[in-house]
Amino acid sequence: MTTAEKLAGETRDAGEPNILLRLWRNKDTRSVILQILTVALLFAFLAYIVNNAILNLAALGKTFSFDFLDLPASYDINQTLISYTSQSTHFRAMLVGLLNTALVAFFGVITATILGFLLGIIRLSDNWIASRIVYCFIEIVRNVPVLLHILFIHGIIVHVLPSPKKALDLGDSIFLSNRGLTIPDPVFGDGFSYTVIAFFVAIGAVIYFRLWAKKVRESTGKIYPVFLISTGILIGLPLLVFVVTGSPLSWLVPELGRFNLKGGITMIPEFLALWLALSLYTSAFIAEIVRAGINAINKGQWEASQAVGMKRNRVLQLVIIPQALRIIIPPLTSQYLNLTKNSSLAIAIGYMDIVATIGGITMMQTGKEMETMILVMAIYLSFSLLISAFMNWYNKRMKLVER
Repeated sequence: MTTAEKLAGETRDAGEPNILLRLWRNKDTRSVILQILTVALLFAFLAYIVNNAILNLAALGKTFSFDFLDLPASYDINQTLISYTSQSTHFRAMLVGLLNTALVAFFGVITATILGFLLGIIRLSDNWIASRIVYCFIEIVRNVPVLLHILFIHGIIVHVLPSPKKALDLGDSIFLSNRGLTIPDPVFGDGFSYTVIAFFVAIGAVIYFRLWAKKVRESTGKIYPVFLISTGILIGLPLLVFVVTGSPLSWLVPELGRFNLKGGITMIPEFLALWLALSLYTSAFIAEIVRAGINAINKGQWEASQAVGMKRNRVLQLVIIPQALRIIIPPLTSQYLNLTKNSSLAIAIGYMDIVATIGGITMMQTGKEMETMILVMAIYLSFSLLISAFMNWYNKRMKLVER
């Protein structure tokens, strides 16, 4: 190789960027490098936070552990869905608070959904008075903080409703007073399990019938009264089994004692106030979501359906709402998550949820601030992920299938 060729090669090598620079100039490689650096910085930040927390705990003479969960809780809880006494462990108290939170979230989501859909449909009604009343309700409720709703409804229940001796009664079996709502306590007989099995069988039969009716409607155009038949199956089959097995169910009706009602199941005022307040508050937002979803459907869908002789309620049931659900479900998920997280405000009225138990009294008794807050955060995160997973699955079921 001549001297000129060597010089040319050296010049060419000097002009080419090194391997790191070539990797950085590549778009895909640069993206991977940035992601790796971001994750590394995140883990470094978390390691710094954890190390700093451990050093601070050591300076205060504390250790990071969850051993306190095995110690006696030494406090009472005003509503328990499982057996619990003040001698139970903090772990048992956490389970009680978790179930109380789940109970409020479950009933709140169901009530808010039903009420929200009704309000949203009435909001679009041709009846001017009904539409204006719903509009005023929605604007008032959703523009007032949910905590004020909780305190207001709790105050009405505690201070306006009569005492147990003068409780409002329905059929001498259901009583409403400032101590809460008392209903008869069911006493299950030996053969009641067959009725429960029949109920789940009826659910399976309804699902199969609805799928079959949908397939028949799409292939032949024949429409079956799905709602009426489904309701008949859900009620009729368990009722038939219940009668055949000798009606293995009795009721322990509450009776008025010297100072309070005896027997039955009592929904305490704190639970009622929280349930009603969260349901009403969330239903106002759901109503607007439903209204927006229905309005997003082209008016030609209404006109085409009514042109073939379909009644307005059938158009809404079979044409409009199934299409509107694809718009409604994503923001509806956010409202379910908000309702579940807003239940943490229960501590304001003394309802013993997960925040009041493990995140409140247990934390103050044990001094385990970090451990208890980690548990509370993990529980709410689990609730949120479960709700999101279910709603995402349902959203995929409702999306348009491309052909």
